[in-house]
Parts: sequence; C-alpha cells; structure tokens
Amino acid sequence: MGAIVRGIGTYYPDNILTNSDLEKMVETTDEWITTRTGIKQRHILPKDSNLKASDFGVAAALKAMAQAGIAADEIDGIICGNINPDKQFPATACFIQAKLGAKHAFAFDITAACAGFVYGANMAALLIDSGQCRNVLVIGAEIISPVLDWTDRNSCILFGDAAGAVVFGVGPKERGVLLSQLKSDGTQSEILYLAGSVGSDSNRSMYMDGKQVFKSAVTVITDIVRSTLQKAGYTTQDLDLLVMHQANVRILSAIADKLGLPPEKMVVNVERFGNTSSASIPLALADAHAQGRLKPGMLVALAAVGGGMSWGCNVMRW
Repeated sequence: MGAIVRGIGTYYPDNILTNSDLEKMVETTDEWITTRTGIKQRHILPKDSNLKASDFGVAAALKAMAQAGIAADEIDGIICGNINPDKQFPATACFIQAKLGAKHAFAFDITAACAGFVYGANMAALLIDSGQCRNVLVIGAEIISPVLDWTDRNSCILFGDAAGAVVFGVGPKERGVLLSQLKSDGTQSEILYLAGSVGSDSNRSMYMDGKQVFKSAVTVITDIVRSTLQKAGYTTQDLDLLVMHQANVRILSAIADKLGLPPEKMVVNVERFGNTSSASIPLALADAHAQGRLKPGMLVALAAVGGGMSWGCNVMRW
C-alpha cells in the first residue's frame, strides 16, 4: 500500500513579531535580518497565553482531519515532533490524542528537532505499508519563543511558533511516500542544542553556531536529496517540487543552486513564519497546496536538517 497525503492543516498564533519590532528589543535592523535570513516576520505566542504545544497540534490536526474527511476514531497513530513539549513525559502526542478523542490511536513523540517531520513521515509510511495502520497523523507542534535568548540577535530573530499536521492514509502503491532516508551525526551535537529540561531551573535557552549549521545543512541536504532520488530511480531533473525545512532563505537558495533547481521548483515561505522547526514542512506544504502547486502525479521531495545533527528526505509521488 502507498502512504498518501490525505489532509494538511496548520495553526499559528495571531500575534506577529516583525523585524521592526525586533529593532526595539535587540541590536539589529530589518535590513540586517532580511539580507541574512529572508525573514520579515514570525508568529509568536503571547507571554500571557496558557496554550501548550499540544493545543497547537490539536488545532492543526483538526484542520488536516477535516480535509481528509476522517473522524478521530479513524486515526490509528499520532506521531508528534517538537523541541519544547508540554511535559518531559508523557509525550505531547498523548495529550493530543486525549484532546482529539482519538481513542484507537497510539501516540509518541520524535525528538529530531527540525528534522522531526521527515522522520515522522517515514515512520507513517512504513506503518501504512506494513498494513498496521490506515491513517496516521504526523504533527510538528512548536512553541519555541519561551526557550529563546532574546538578547542574542543571531538566534532570536530566526524562530517562530506554529504547528502543522498531515494525515497520511492508504493509497495506491505507485503514489505516496516512495522512499525515505534518515541520517544523524551525533559528533555535531554541540553546534545546535537546547540545554536543560522541561520544568527545571537550569538555563533552557537555545544555542546555535550559525556558521557551522549553515555549512553542514547545505552539504547534508544536497547529498541526501540526490541520493534518495537516485535510490528511488530518479534524478534531480525529474523532481517537480522540493519542500524543505524553512530555516533561512540563504540555505534554501544555496541548496537550490547546488541541485540545479529553478525557483518554481522550490517552496519558500520563511519570510512569513521564520524557522518553525518540525512545523515548517507542513506549513510549506499547506501553502503549496493552497497555491495549486501540488498536482496528482508530481514527484515531490521533503527534506530537513536539525539538531542532532539529524536530517532526512522523503521522495513522494503526489
């Protein structure tokens, strides 16, 4: 069986933090941020809000389920990627399961940072292909703003809060996720990490070595997109659309150049949302779908890299 996308949903708070707002908070300018990242604004959860990552995930999941035309009791599994969970345990996915009333679903989290969605998509495809599941929700639910160092202009300008959800369901073998590859390199764990733990008094601010992350991201994503396509029997010339983790427009542009992909084969919305970690690919998919850029039969690749370092690619026939 093929694991096809049956529904896509997103959620993000109404509160918008623009580059002009950041100029009043930290030593930076709109021109500096835009030139180096391509980001113009990001959605940020207000400090007085009681919403949790699971609430974001539920809101996105309900939209994805409505588009897929399925009810909560038809969901067999919930896989959630996030870096700032509701609690250390149980999994944020378990809270989402309870709030949705998905009484037949198993639920677990993935801690692969920005690569969480491509890891989850691979797992969903394997579960469906094996016959164990018919409908799997893969969610990226990220509330990152509370763990940012708002005095560090190199990192606080990059991130936003959002959630994205995709219902993967049973389809014909020639469609859906055709092949995935996942990679990790723990020797690079110190270039991007979140210290401390949920509920602890320790410093939980994110640390990022921007230059090293940029260098690593361009190299590993270029390589894994090429190799995954090759293993699936295709080349980059066969690719109709690359939907990447939206980290930074310079990273996106550098990878497009190395792969020889023109702008019309890339999805870019980082200017509106910033880096939303595991939520960014479903956010980009939702935009591409709304714009009519995802058509049946298209060859689509999803790719992401995040802390770990962990990265991956899913090649799909839409």
